[in-house]
Amino acid sequence: MLPRELVEKLRRMDIKTSRLANERMAGQYRSVFKGFGMSFAEVRPYQEGDDIRLIDWNVSARTGELFVKMYEEERELTVFLLLDLSGSALFGTHTSSRRDLIAEIAAVLAFSAIRNNDRVGLIVYTDRVEHMVPPRKGKTHVLRVIRDLLTFQPKGRGDAATGLTEALKYLMKVSKKTSVVFALSDFFIPEPEMDGVKRVLSITRQRHDLVPVMVRDPMDTQLVPAGLIPVEDLESGDVLWLDSGARGVRERFRAMAFAQQARMESRFKALSLDYVVVRSDQPDYVPAFNQLFTRRARRF
Repeated sequence: MLPRELVEKLRRMDIKTSRLANERMAGQYRSVFKGFGMSFAEVRPYQEGDDIRLIDWNVSARTGELFVKMYEEERELTVFLLLDLSGSALFGTHTSSRRDLIAEIAAVLAFSAIRNNDRVGLIVYTDRVEHMVPPRKGKTHVLRVIRDLLTFQPKGRGDAATGLTEALKYLMKVSKKTSVVFALSDFFIPEPEMDGVKRVLSITRQRHDLVPVMVRDPMDTQLVPAGLIPVEDLESGDVLWLDSGARGVRERFRAMAFAQQARMESRFKALSLDYVVVRSDQPDYVPAFNQLFTRRARRF
């Protein structure tokens, strides 16, 4: 039996995220995430102007009249939520940690998917793949996914860049069919590992509709002037002492942080990946996703 506190948290998450999905996201989600193929629907009599390649010669031979095949788009999708719950996901300076925000966004996307009768799967990684839920349909399944996110206790605390690479490779193994993949992470990728990550992203996008969701916190790009402070890498455990009272230190920290984000976004653009940036101090992330949906709709 689940603890009462977890049941209450799950209930609140269910109410909030299902409402956001139903009222503010699901319609646009459906309009831009379409099926990845065509399936045979029926035949009808040939009409002037029809493509002769669509003529069903077997039916035409039996009836003595020309008939053409009609196809319809395969609507059903498989949606994978690829979530980075490494050490840096525990960081947060506002009302919630990065992990809480990642879990909530994942829940909204999952509810949007099942509202359109899509299947939802989950892959959680740290410096390795730690948890996987095979894709299925239905609200009961989504609540199971949310429960797993709320109760998940990561084992790995190492390099999340390695974890992202392993998670994408794992996805390619378990999902042979083209899927929509939302990859939620802070995407703090060290420059020496950037080329390797970019290569795997490129391979993944050739098969799947990959949408990176970059989750950032205001303190990722700024230091509060509080004198000499220890800054811990939540993934490696290394501690660096910084003089946050020095204006030059704060400016260099800010410049380096913005440069890292800009480099990551430039990689996404170079790969023609649609991506979303959300911030923990801006809790209404739905407009950012709706802007993504609008851009995709215009392009399609």
